[in-house]
Amino acid sequence: MNKLRKSVISTCFTAIALVLPGLASAEIYKGETAGVGDPVHAMFVAYATQARKADIEIQVNAGQTLTKSMLKGAKGDIAFFSSVPSLVGLMAGQKRMYEKVDGAAELAKNLRSIVGFKAGAYHPVTLSGSGIENWEDIKGKTVFTGPPAGSASATSEALIKIITGYEAGKDYQAVRLSWGEGYSALADGKIDMMVRPAEVGSANIERYGLSGEFRILSIPDSVVESEAMQNLFGRPGRGMLQFDGGLYKGQLNQSQITALGFTQFIGTHPGVPDDVVYAATKSFWENLDEVHATAFFLKAVTLDTAFTSINVPLHPGAARYYEEAGVEIPEAIRP
Repeated sequence: MNKLRKSVISTCFTAIALVLPGLASAEIYKGETAGVGDPVHAMFVAYATQARKADIEIQVNAGQTLTKSMLKGAKGDIAFFSSVPSLVGLMAGQKRMYEKVDGAAELAKNLRSIVGFKAGAYHPVTLSGSGIENWEDIKGKTVFTGPPAGSASATSEALIKIITGYEAGKDYQAVRLSWGEGYSALADGKIDMMVRPAEVGSANIERYGLSGEFRILSIPDSVVESEAMQNLFGRPGRGMLQFDGGLYKGQLNQSQITALGFTQFIGTHPGVPDDVVYAATKSFWENLDEVHATAFFLKAVTLDTAFTSINVPLHPGAARYYEEAGVEIPEAIRP
């Protein structure tokens, strides 16, 4: 009786698979990105959402440290990931967070790109009453600079040093927490300032103006043209960005704000089938109106900006779509 039951069940599943072949062959591709509310998260989810329309299922695991996600992607442990251009050279040179990773330089050769985008700007935020009205006021204060294992903290501390000459741990206390903890620490008055990469017009930044007033510090004009600042602007995935301070409700600095801009790209690895990346990428661009409706900053994502700050080769599947769409691919990133 048990044998008969098993035979019937097996026959049923076989019949279903024949009628719905996609059911038997469907694969879920693992993907990692930053936390909810981050521009990187918004872009990655937009890509995954449109990929689903092409029957490409990307399982989004949010709230991840991108330095680790890139490494997992290079190893082939995940299929898609949010990528940071500035981390590519560190992995290839086996430096800093990749210093103790065996074979990091070889693994970096496995990184492939799909689409780049302008993600936002570093927001140096301090609440009214903190005693910080300009960069020099940071001395002796506590400043959240980013997560412990990420690259943002090092960038934030470099930015502060170029502008003020202050060193973390000596002239001010650098606090390294998760992104969510950083937001809460500022709101609860546990830190004096937060340096947070976010999209321009970020709701997470705006919330500080809903119940009080806050200030975003601008990079002084006298520092912008310095060699050190120009070098920071010139790093992969970095650049100068300016926006109107009045964009945020309750923001005390109403003049034009000069900030350190940052760009990112969605990455993958050679082991992901060409047809999969092609289908997902094609669906993303063919549904661009929906992508633009997802978040204000994503309106800047167009085929003209598709290769923004990309510094690794395109995946062949992505390159195939761009070639079919008539988009000229720079030689430096051809597969």
